[in-house]
Amino acid sequence: MAKRIVKRSWAENFKIKVVEPIKMTTREYREKVAKETGYNTFLLKSEDVYIDLLTDSGTNAMSDNQWAGMMIGDEAYAGSRNFYHLWDNVKKYYGIPYFVPTHQGRAAEHLVSKILIKPGDFVPGNMYFTTTRLHQELAGATFVDVIIDEAHDPANLHPFKGNIDLGKLDKLVKEVGAKKIPYISFAAPVNMAGGQPVSMANIKEVEKFCQKHGIKMWLDATRAVENAYFIKMREKGYAQKTIAQILKEMCSHFEGIWVSAKKDLMVNIGGILATRNKRVFEEARNLVVVYEGLHTYGGLAGRDMEAMARGIEEMVDFDTIKARIGQVEYFGKRLMEYKVPIVQPIGGHAIFLDAKKFLPHLKQIEFPAQTLANEIYIDSGVRGMERGIVSAGRNPKTGEHNMPKLELVRLTFPRRVYTQAHIDVATESVVAVFDERKKIKGLKMVYEPKYLRFFQARFDKLK
Repeated sequence: MAKRIVKRSWAENFKIKVVEPIKMTTREYREKVAKETGYNTFLLKSEDVYIDLLTDSGTNAMSDNQWAGMMIGDEAYAGSRNFYHLWDNVKKYYGIPYFVPTHQGRAAEHLVSKILIKPGDFVPGNMYFTTTRLHQELAGATFVDVIIDEAHDPANLHPFKGNIDLGKLDKLVKEVGAKKIPYISFAAPVNMAGGQPVSMANIKEVEKFCQKHGIKMWLDATRAVENAYFIKMREKGYAQKTIAQILKEMCSHFEGIWVSAKKDLMVNIGGILATRNKRVFEEARNLVVVYEGLHTYGGLAGRDMEAMARGIEEMVDFDTIKARIGQVEYFGKRLMEYKVPIVQPIGGHAIFLDAKKFLPHLKQIEFPAQTLANEIYIDSGVRGMERGIVSAGRNPKTGEHNMPKLELVRLTFPRRVYTQAHIDVATESVVAVFDERKKIKGLKMVYEPKYLRFFQARFDKLK
């Protein structure tokens, strides 16, 4: 008798110890609150959301080990022992000697921009990120996108769509001069491109170019563990290396990093600025006192720093990152079965719906991604977020809308929070909206704040 071949399923590497009830609502109720909140999913109350895929920033489930660590928080104003535990782990896992804590990632972005940028500078990067670009602009710089062209094509299957195009970078240096470029703003992976990773080879190539021209490199290492996973899975020569080894090698090529600890480290609050440059470290340590708090707490409680320190140890565990990205891959493959247009290859932290292909009858100025995010919420209570024209903002010189090639809805999975059943519900909702897509009408913006408008802008439905 022939041996039966049974396909083996995978499961998350954790079990549920504490549960939080979530409220079920009706479509009529969701239509009402969507209108009341100006069709902006950021303005919804969390209690009105069934499955919250808005972000993985601070929304992750901490482990029992992290919660235990919070019970031994040293809340001394100066010199907390939790600060020193965290600093030890920054040196051990990121491989960078100098460290300043901040309350979250954008605070570290602010300090880096204030220290390194002079008015009139240019900062090249592999696609903008909202808060990063704003801090660079407020410091007087102009951001220049030097990512490879493949990153702007949702259907392109390039395995490392986050890579920097050396030709574009070289062109910028020739146009403005290396002295006008304080640093290259590297993100790994690239959020706005669909969570697309950067290859180690590209990092080394860019570093060689920068050394030739005397330009520094800084890394947004917020989700660097996800990038390390993709290097292990996709890049030759890394299959046998651990996530910790790859992460440390990645960071070794940069003068410094900033980190929103609310992602990889799986905590609710916290940020990291780490550098090899002692002068930058001393300036950051002075400025953090002005904007955040003393240099040994940076706006954080001791218990939060202890949770961060333990989160660093947990984040490099291969089974942990495999389960995290495995959920996203499962979601993406299910949507692809129904021909729903998404960014490919599937990225690390989220599935990005291609709103231009999903709603081809809507003009970009009718905010297709904003519209789609709301339609999914109204259908099921699943909350995602827009990553398109609203997030791109306006050109600071002309006042015109920036018109990005990518018009996306991001559905982001918090770490260790949702089950496969939740993913199936989200899949079914997206498919239901996709089946009715031709009936969907766009939006018009009726309120626009000055900065980071996607957080608070309000819309109304077009007739």
